[in-house]
Amino acid sequence: MDIYEKVKSGDLPIPEGAQTLGFELINYSRETMEMKARFYAGESFLNPAGTIQGGFLCAMLDDVMGAALVFSLSVGQFAPTLELKTQFIRPAMIGSVEGIGRVVSKGAAVCYLEGELYQKNKLIARATATALIKEQSS
Repeated sequence: MDIYEKVKSGDLPIPEGAQTLGFELINYSRETMEMKARFYAGESFLNPAGTIQGGFLCAMLDDVMGAALVFSLSVGQFAPTLELKTQFIRPAMIGSVEGIGRVVSKGAAVCYLEGELYQKNKLIARATATALIKEQSS
């Protein structure tokens, strides 16, 4: 059973950080290395302007892009993010946020990722990232 199947079946728990974001896995495609998830942006995520603070949106983007890559890795591999660039398109409000993350290019070590967040079918933020595939040491 691969990582995606373990997460989907509940055999591998969702990390606490993702739980804090209200992460819910929607689906993943091995062929396109694309995954979809839903998050819940609660009142505790608000900034003084009354919208969702950008750091929470970055974390959501990192979760969907990272998971799209992690679900494609072999057992014993992990992929820390080396660089993340985010563009904020429109304010996000309390409520459901849908994210799409995909692997644009996967080399032997370096990978390029992209992701988008939507609220009420409108783009609220997008990001690109670079990740490095590493082997876990025993």
